[in-house]
Amino acid sequence: MELNKKIEQEMVKAAKAKEKIRLSALRMMKNAVHNKEIDLRRELTEAECLQVFAAMVKQRRDSIEQFEKGGRMDLVEKETSELNVVQEFMPQQFSEEDLTAAIEKAIQETGAAGPKDMGKVMKALLPVISGRADGKVVSEKVKARLSG
Repeated sequence: MELNKKIEQEMVKAAKAKEKIRLSALRMMKNAVHNKEIDLRRELTEAECLQVFAAMVKQRRDSIEQFEKGGRMDLVEKETSELNVVQEFMPQQFSEEDLTAAIEKAIQETGAAGPKDMGKVMKALLPVISGRADGKVVSEKVKARLSG
């Protein structure tokens, strides 16, 4: 798997350069993938790795928000640094136009007619948007499109 090799290469570089936070974040990513592989009892595909990383991005963003509310700027910096490392491995994020086009395509493919069909549309969209768009934002856009 290419992502795993890339993470390992980056870990070696970070260790040689004595970049502690970067090395820590890379280890965390490698461990998350390894734990998922143990759970599934098989190697992860690239898409599954990206889903793991997307979950990590979401966790970091939530943590940053909470730490900012709590006034813990030291932890905000740490989480932000980790977030930046994880995002290096994520694919290019969807633009507004691309996201709208993907939503329209999924609606047409599923034959969705209203809000009750939101689950079908999201199920069709998830493989396409995985790691490339925030699920919460996509969900809101789909809901607005199906309601309007």
